[in-house]
Amino acid sequence: MAKSADVVIIGAGPGGYPAAIRAAQLGKKVVLIEKGTLGGECLNWGCIPSKALITAASFYHKLNNGAEEMGISVSGATIDITKLMAWKQAIQDKLIDGIKVLLKTNKVETIIGSASFNGKSQIEVDLDKKKKKETINFKSAIVATGAEFISLPEFELDEIDILSAKGALSLDHIPEELVCIGGGIVGLELGTVFAKLGSKVKVIELLPNLMTGVTKRLVSVVERKLKELGIEVYKEAKATKMVKKAGKLYLTVETKTETKTITGNKILLSIGKRALTSNIGLEKAGVNTGKGGFISVNTRQQTNVSNIYAVGDCTGQPFLAHRATKQGIVAAEVIAGKTSEADFKAMPGAIFTDPEIAYAGLSEAEAKKIGFDVRIGQASFAASGRAMTQLADSGFVKVISDDKTGVILGIEIVGPHASDLISEAALALEMGATVEDLGFTVHPHPTLPEMVMEAAEAIEGKAIHVPNTRKRKI
Repeated sequence: MAKSADVVIIGAGPGGYPAAIRAAQLGKKVVLIEKGTLGGECLNWGCIPSKALITAASFYHKLNNGAEEMGISVSGATIDITKLMAWKQAIQDKLIDGIKVLLKTNKVETIIGSASFNGKSQIEVDLDKKKKKETINFKSAIVATGAEFISLPEFELDEIDILSAKGALSLDHIPEELVCIGGGIVGLELGTVFAKLGSKVKVIELLPNLMTGVTKRLVSVVERKLKELGIEVYKEAKATKMVKKAGKLYLTVETKTETKTITGNKILLSIGKRALTSNIGLEKAGVNTGKGGFISVNTRQQTNVSNIYAVGDCTGQPFLAHRATKQGIVAAEVIAGKTSEADFKAMPGAIFTDPEIAYAGLSEAEAKKIGFDVRIGQASFAASGRAMTQLADSGFVKVISDDKTGVILGIEIVGPHASDLISEAALALEMGATVEDLGFTVHPHPTLPEMVMEAAEAIEGKAIHVPNTRKRKI
């Protein structure tokens, strides 16, 4: 006999499980289906494990490069990769257990299995462990299946020699040489991790710039650090062939000027993603998908089928866990009859390179293209006492504003703890704040957020510790 539910959710990642909890809070009978492990990519082979390794690698690197400047001498520091991975996994396990408790507390029924639509109001679940199937009739459904990394013809992901982020975050050793095919966010974040842990890292990027889509001047600060770490970067380059000999990988790389061979012990492949939507019966439900299998949705997260919603990476870029979560909450609230909508003024992005990059709102180029009369203010972390005390005074804060109204249009940060600082920017944008509002807000001293204040003040000619964009107002 078929089970019934108000809401069925496929995928228990950062989009699915918050949607389940929110729908349950609003009185809906919810069934959450996950074919793997709760938490999805973010918790299992993305956000959390990568940040654990980034933190460990940065700590280890600072012990060996910088501590002496503080008068701290450390000798014999080593990395036990087995313990490091166990520590990382312990964090993941604790968070997964927390999700289980939250779902149980909110009376969400969780099913482990593979779901597929039978139509617009029915799902069948293959219960892998129980070797049986279960049918669920639903009023509304939310697809939160995420996305997966794609391969190249000559470089098929096998998680042995050619790794996705998932494989790279589960290595039982530090490779002597790591080749990163793809100079995007994943390649640079994890490439930096392994460079700090002792690997010789080489990055191959097909396009003229690293992290395409991110303001070039922000990326240039990171590029200087890559050079300091000894990371070799090949731009406008293409890996065309790989041969494995005696345990080593030999890659043929074509650049604009030459064809050369580079070596590696492991390859990290991060060139893009496709939606995980091909095997869930969307066609039976009448849900349309586009290029890469991604699902188009409106601002209420509805697909072309009114009672079926989609959230997170399966709806396309940007691939951000916090975007998935907010979309999941919106979908749940819409299903419950609330006037909710994903009409965010700013979807902040955070990149955990060294130094970090974060941004919210419009870039200067985007604002000018729209037609704004743009005025910017900048504040360098070189003027921040707090940044100096952290041996992290590279980078800057940039505030982009409308010169006519003073309204903040966007904020970009490259520097220490940029990922933490950007939330103030996102709030300012959502509230429609002006540079005067941001500059007038008292920021404690000595802290890194002071530079956000200084960048805003520079636009009005009021900055004290950095050069002003215009003359001081009387």
